[in-house]
Amino acid sequence: MTDTRRTSPGVADAPRHGAGDAPGPGGAPRTTTARVHASPGAARRRVRNAPYLFLLPAGLLFAVFFALPIGYAVWLSLHRIEVKGLGLGRGARQEVWAGLANYTAALTDSELARGALRILGYGAIVVPVMLGLALLFALLLDTERVRARSFSRLAIFLPYAVPGVVAAMLWGFLYLPDVSPFHYALDAVGLPRPDLLDGGPLFLALANIAVWGGTGFNMIVIYTSLRSIPAEVYEAAKLDGATPLQIALRIKIPMVAPSLVLTFFFSIIATLQVFSEPTTLRPLTNGIPTTWSPLMKVYNDAFVGGNVHAASATAVVLAVATFVLSFGLLRASNSGRKQGRTR
Repeated sequence: MTDTRRTSPGVADAPRHGAGDAPGPGGAPRTTTARVHASPGAARRRVRNAPYLFLLPAGLLFAVFFALPIGYAVWLSLHRIEVKGLGLGRGARQEVWAGLANYTAALTDSELARGALRILGYGAIVVPVMLGLALLFALLLDTERVRARSFSRLAIFLPYAVPGVVAAMLWGFLYLPDVSPFHYALDAVGLPRPDLLDGGPLFLALANIAVWGGTGFNMIVIYTSLRSIPAEVYEAAKLDGATPLQIALRIKIPMVAPSLVLTFFFSIIATLQVFSEPTTLRPLTNGIPTTWSPLMKVYNDAFVGGNVHAASATAVVLAVATFVLSFGLLRASNSGRKQGRTR
């Protein structure tokens, strides 16, 4: 079978040149390659701007969900609602500049001062007990003879995973005299039933909920710090004749001091922001007013009284007080550690 396809003479054997190729002298192909050299300044700028590109998503989230709400709260705190006439009709209620009047009212509010005193008493119970138990559990779990370490660690940490409202509701029903199994047990043995939802015992009841829920988290922080201590330190102490108690008091606790300071700051901030426990228990007793804690007063002013501007001023005051207290304690802790190093 004969191939009937024809080709033009010289076409099949003609050299094929790629894009950018041109025949050189004597018909030989010559290839020209374009080379792009980036300037050193542009490369340095790209390297310098790379971290900001990675930080941009976090910066946007911080601005939208943190900075803007704070700025809006400050703006609300500097204004007030002015009512004209009976407050009916269009334009009868107008937002006007108030200056520092809302802050003056917040700082001179006796109810806010009483709430702050309640929080101080509440924190005086919660913080030392919670951190003391967290440190004790962490030291016990770090010993060599402990058994079921994983189960014990999970059992201590598990209450932290329970939401605060659920924990307050559970303990609230355990406190009620009519439904609590503890009160039935006290009746069975002829002992009096204490009222934990009124008067002085109320502070113990609320503090118990916070200690039960927060000890596990602080224990994990301290325990993680203990596990990072080199084993050679313990071996050297044992060779010197140190007992387990001496190792715990003279080696472990001083070496986990930064973790103790961190958990102390977290506990202080959480104490100043207590809200869910007293709010959840309030329907179960008449001993908890609507302004028991400062945050409860902010909620009551904003959503019950409808005075959002006064509530914003109180919230800003609480935020500033929390920042000043935390910063002061941090400075005191750092100065104490520096003095200890210089000795």
